Amino acid sequence: MKTIFVTGGCGFIGSNFVRLLSTSTDYRIVNFDKLTYAGNLENVADISRERMRFVQGDICDRELVERTLAEEQPWAVVNFAAESHVDRSILDSSPFLQTNIGGVQSLLEAARRVAVERFLHISTDEVYGDKLGKAPSNEDSSLAPSSPYSASKAAADLLCFSYRRTYGLPILITRSSNNYGPYQFPEKLIPLLLRNGLGDLDFPVYGDGLQIRDWIHVEDNCRALMAVMEKGQIGSIYNIGTSEERSNFAVVEAICGAIAAHKGVDLGQLTARIRYVTDRPGHDRRYALDTAKVRNELGWTARVEFSIGLQRTVDWYLSHAEWVARVTSGEYRKYYDSVYAQSWGQSS
Repeated sequence: MKTIFVTGGCGFIGSNFVRLLSTSTDYRIVNFDKLTYAGNLENVADISRERMRFVQGDICDRELVERTLAEEQPWAVVNFAAESHVDRSILDSSPFLQTNIGGVQSLLEAARRVAVERFLHISTDEVYGDKLGKAPSNEDSSLAPSSPYSASKAAADLLCFSYRRTYGLPILITRSSNNYGPYQFPEKLIPLLLRNGLGDLDFPVYGDGLQIRDWIHVEDNCRALMAVMEKGQIGSIYNIGTSEERSNFAVVEAICGAIAAHKGVDLGQLTARIRYVTDRPGHDRRYALDTAKVRNELGWTARVEFSIGLQRTVDWYLSHAEWVARVTSGEYRKYYDSVYAQSWGQSS
C-alpha cells in the first residue's frame, strides 16, 4: 500500500482531498497539519486510523518534517499547507512569507532525503495576476502577483522548480481557481456570505462587486489534483478551473437566491442587505485560466455545475451550524471587524 504524505490535510481543500483519497483509493494517508485557525481536526474525524495517521506539526519545523518522512517513506508528498487568504496577507504579510516560502523550503529539503516519486505543490491562479482585458493564463504565462499572498505563492513555485533543476526533485505544481464547498473557513467570499445570510447579517461586498472569478467546486478540484499526482508529467504545471467566469456580485445574488429558497423568505429581503464596503488594496479585477492542458493530457473535466454546487454548499452549511459556530468564535471576530465592519487595519 502506497503512503501519501499530505500537509495541511485538515484545512478546506486539504481535508476534502484526504476524504477523496480515503473513499476512492487504497492509499494510506499521513495528515501533517499545524491546526491553525483554518485547520480543524473535525474535518477528517470520520476517517479511520487504519487509513490515516495524523501528525500535528508545522512545515517550518524541518526536524519534525524530516523525521516523519523518514518514518513513513511516502510515495508522494502533497503540500496544501499555507497561509491562504489575501486579506490577512494585507493586514500582516509575515506569516505568509514564513509558511508559504520558508515552510516549502523546509519540505523540499526534507524530500531530498527521502526517495519520494512525486512532490505535488498546490499553488493558485493568483500568481498570474490581474487578467482584466487579457487572454486567460496558460501554464507558460508570466507571473505577476499583486498581493503579499500571491507573491509568496509565486516565490514558492519558483523555489520548487529550482529544486527540480538543481536536485532532480519530482516536482508537480497545480494552480487552481477559486474553490468553494464544505469545510471552507468563513473568511472567503461564499462561506462568509452564507454565514451572514443564515445569521441575518449584512452581505459585505468589496468595491463595486464586479471583480471576476472562475469558481470550481472543491470535489472537482480534488479529482484534478489526484489525477495530477498519479499521472501528471514530472516538472509540469497544471491549471485547474471551469473557465466559467462570474462577477462577485453575481455570486452574491446566487447566494441570496439559495438562502431565500431555504428560509422561505422574499429574495428582496436578502438583496436589500447587500452592503458595499471599502475595496481591499490592490484588488485584482479578473482571474482567468486556460485549462486545456489538464483536460487534454489527463482527461479531467469539471462535473459540478455552479448552481448545483452552490446549492449543495448551502445545504452543508445549514446542516453544520455547530461547526460554523465553533470555527468562527474568538479570533475570527477580530479579523472580521478589522476588514468588513470598520476599515482596513483598524480592529476594535
